Amino acid sequence: MPSQGLAARMKPQKLSDQFATLFQMGCQLAQAFKADAILLMLEEPVDWGEVKKRAGSLKLLVAGDQDELMAGAEASDIHIIASNITEGPIYDRLTQALLAGVARDLLVPGAEVVAVYSSFEAGEIDSLSFIRLDEHLGRLTPRDLRQLETAVPITTLKTVVDLAVEIGREGREGKPVGTMFVVGDTRKVLASSRPTGFDPVRGYSRAERNLLDGRVREGIKEIAQMDGAFIVSGDGTVEAACRLVDVAAASVTLSKGLGTRHWAAAAITRKTKAVAVVVSQSNGTVRLFQNGVVVLRIEPFRRAMKWRDFEAEPPASASEPPR
Repeated sequence: MPSQGLAARMKPQKLSDQFATLFQMGCQLAQAFKADAILLMLEEPVDWGEVKKRAGSLKLLVAGDQDELMAGAEASDIHIIASNITEGPIYDRLTQALLAGVARDLLVPGAEVVAVYSSFEAGEIDSLSFIRLDEHLGRLTPRDLRQLETAVPITTLKTVVDLAVEIGREGREGKPVGTMFVVGDTRKVLASSRPTGFDPVRGYSRAERNLLDGRVREGIKEIAQMDGAFIVSGDGTVEAACRLVDVAAASVTLSKGLGTRHWAAAAITRKTKAVAVVVSQSNGTVRLFQNGVVVLRIEPFRRAMKWRDFEAEPPASASEPPR
């Protein structure tokens, strides 16, 4: 039974003036650009009737991570996108919410969406974005996503894509990192690959190799600097690392400029039912392969912010003439 504190926190709150103003601006923007939907990213429950009233005839999608938070939303004819991604950059969380919207046929891959969300301070709605999904999802279709979900659980796939985007955006210690994850159909993938040498995940328990654990993901970021692919099972366990995919790519056709990792990803997904996620070392772009072709492409538009010391000369003393 929820505690009184939790119950109070989950009680729908009256819209603050800032929330109401930004949401109204988002609705006006959606109408002006004839957007397909407006996406509201929330961390706390609100007065759903008031939100729906302000949205009018606009399709309204709400993304959140707690069932209690969403209580009453569906009764107000609001489409719910459940999300268990509570950490990481807002860009990545928006992308995953939009991906889930496409998977449920709430959005088409080429849709235009106005997003209203919290970017600077948790729990405080403060930002608007106009998003064209074709820039994020490429040729991905609802049918493609349903097929992916039958082969690889969507939770595992989202976790791997999230991790790949972080690696592509941040690199490691200021250096770009390229790597590949092969997810699902593990037995056939292992049979079609061989170790490059030392396997850094060998000897650990399955729990200590599961990507659903944030500590494991951080460890994988370090290992990603090594050569070879990660082989990931459907439940998110890293079965092996530093594997060389040994499959002929004769029947594969890819765009010019893609390297050996991409050819290997196309070849292994053509031969097996696995899904491959590749991070390009040159620009951090993440591509998802199925059946030998690219079905998803994500560009790392936002790099991690880096601070550097501010260099300045000390102020001149009163006895020194100004220069």
